[in-house]
Amino acid sequence: MNDMILKIDGLTKSYKDFTLDGASFEIEPGTVMGLIGQNGAGKTTIIRLIMNMCDRSGGTITVCGLDNIADEIAVKNRIGYVSDESFFYFGTTLARTAKACAAAYDEWDADKFADFLKKWELPEKKKVSALSKGMQTKAMLAVALSHNPELLILDEPTAGLDPVARIEILDLLRDFVSDGKRSVLFSTHITGDLDKIADVITLIIDGRIRESMSIDAVEDRYAVISGANDKLTDKNRSFCIGLRELNTGFESLILRENLSMFEGVSVKNPNVENLLTFSIWQNRKESSK
Repeated sequence: MNDMILKIDGLTKSYKDFTLDGASFEIEPGTVMGLIGQNGAGKTTIIRLIMNMCDRSGGTITVCGLDNIADEIAVKNRIGYVSDESFFYFGTTLARTAKACAAAYDEWDADKFADFLKKWELPEKKKVSALSKGMQTKAMLAVALSHNPELLILDEPTAGLDPVARIEILDLLRDFVSDGKRSVLFSTHITGDLDKIADVITLIIDGRIRESMSIDAVEDRYAVISGANDKLTDKNRSFCIGLRELNTGFESLILRENLSMFEGVSVKNPNVENLLTFSIWQNRKESSK
């Protein structure tokens, strides 16, 4: 029995100028996974493939043990989805949207949706076109959460929100997975949000998954070091990942197992932004060779 909320195996998608190359990862129940990578790395492609919004070139996707194509209706009943762009028809109202959702979802909870509208002060009779981007994002979250999904997929959901609203959304996500039965796939460039709530980080660069590990494993595996430029030698330079050299000193991500190669440097635990940025810089260095 597959007890994973989401399982992606060997997922590929080819475009004219981009290839998603055999992506594989899985999300356990009760987990918030942060999906990180630079623009164009493949994050949105993965999400669109999960939602069966485009055809894959190869690989498999299962949600709660169900194939996302063969069992598409059942799968979409189990997914709450918030895209980076509003999915509402701008000429309608949230009240009419609720009626449409009641017909589309098996477990639509009208009372829960009404509670979200009240909590976030969203006018149900005003046209969507009159709502701010932040209000539209909250409305999409309200829709996503009001049909009792088991997997919540968020593609840059907090980008248009003010700091207070962002904190409220992060609290909501913690609560969503607190029963240990539901999970979140959270794609965002605001890496500080992931430092607060993510259990697992999956890093994608140029269409390839480079890491998929728990936050604790990231800290166990990597360290960020900094120091004077004279602490870099021909012998230890090759152990640096995404080395940044400035007139005032250097900074780099390294594997903790290689710490003994460096003397007289400062060491700190990496955050999500460190893992992302240093990995991108290293990839650029390798690609330019």
